[in-house]
Amino acid sequence: MSQSSLKFGTSGLRGLAVELEWQAARRYTAAFLCHMRSSGQIGGGKVFLGRDFRPSSPQIMADCAAAIAQLGLQAVDCGAIPTPALAYHAMAAGCGAIMVTGSHIPADRNGLKFYLPSGEISKADEAGILAELNDEFFPGSSVRMGDEADAAAERYFQRFADILPGGALAGLRIGVFEHSTVARDLLASIMRRAGAEVVRLGRTDAFVAVDTEAFGDAVLAPLGGWVASERLDAIVSSDGDGDRPLMMDGSGAFVRGDVLGLLAARFLGARTVVTPVTSNSAIERTGFFDKVIRTKVGSPFVVAVMKENRDGVVGFEANGGTFVGDGVVIDGRPLPPLPTRDAVLPLLCALGLAAREGRTIGEVVASLPLQHAVADRIQDVPSERSGAFLAQLENDSAFAESFFAPHGIASLSTVDGLQFRTLSGDMVHFRASGNAPELRCYVEGSTSGVAVALLAWAMGAAAKAVA
Repeated sequence: MSQSSLKFGTSGLRGLAVELEWQAARRYTAAFLCHMRSSGQIGGGKVFLGRDFRPSSPQIMADCAAAIAQLGLQAVDCGAIPTPALAYHAMAAGCGAIMVTGSHIPADRNGLKFYLPSGEISKADEAGILAELNDEFFPGSSVRMGDEADAAAERYFQRFADILPGGALAGLRIGVFEHSTVARDLLASIMRRAGAEVVRLGRTDAFVAVDTEAFGDAVLAPLGGWVASERLDAIVSSDGDGDRPLMMDGSGAFVRGDVLGLLAARFLGARTVVTPVTSNSAIERTGFFDKVIRTKVGSPFVVAVMKENRDGVVGFEANGGTFVGDGVVIDGRPLPPLPTRDAVLPLLCALGLAAREGRTIGEVVASLPLQHAVADRIQDVPSERSGAFLAQLENDSAFAESFFAPHGIASLSTVDGLQFRTLSGDMVHFRASGNAPELRCYVEGSTSGVAVALLAWAMGAAAKAVA
């Protein structure tokens, strides 16, 4: 029997859609609910469901609803909605939630993101769910779900009403790259409410996998032309389920996710920032924050550390997904915590910061004392090949020295993956994706040219090693 592709990664359960449909989705849903019960976190009798626009998502959502009903709870349909909007609505009701999404990975894959009434599940919760998983058969049945799609979307929309006053982005012409992200309509409405003139671009009915960190992907190629032809100050977007932001500034340059997270934390007045080792290594040098705490890659690790800090804490990942913890105040009003990745928040905060300072996004980014950072990934690399490569690179010093011969090795960090500092002070970081057959590479250089050249070398050398 072939091994199942379904497994927990850096954020939720992922695998081939054909393996998740029907029984697997019902069993994992039941295991989640049993774990909630056994840990005393079942909530108010409802379980909220949301989905992205993948072709397989409606069926998988129906499978989740069938398991919820069989366990005596009410399934509530929140429709095609951003993951953070679903989580926010469920937390307000004191209930659990399940988002059916494969995020940014290809359309033949899908996944489930689980939320307790307190928010995103932890690694310990993942283990608890797996402990409850069994081979029980769940009969298919059509379940009449409650409908709170409009209420969930409105609650999310109102969350941003006090972050920027109406008219704060007046005079800005913002393009919204809609593609197939579930955030597209809300993102346009939120930008328009803040005063921006919105130009809607690239909407499609077919699902498109948009990786917001892979700026070289063909799907993002039209954005630079739109900036020029539509005379835009910026283009904003997100991945498929609305928890990873994408921004291009008015000069046609992409703004990295960790920079968006940094700008959001600064705009929100964060005192403590929590971010993985893959975020730009110069964040500490900005001097904007009292503390910068580094974690492994994955939202559960960020959330776990955020819970230990309650002094105005904001978290973000290298992909720009931004988390709000305790103690964040906007214009004298507390911003309710939302400890899960959000794409709209950093986009809105970055534009608000630039508008407040009377500068363009490009000017704000240029003023930051950051290393020049770029990233890419090698696709279709089975985990066993990427694992073997990383193990050899870490444990075989002769191989590592030969591999890095053009640049030399000054130091190595193994917090998550392998992060090498070269003799010139630049950085190359390899890590296997936690939710897709990909080997990711993050690079920082002293100049843009150095970073681009170093990434090209690293990608080429790694591709040969894993071939």
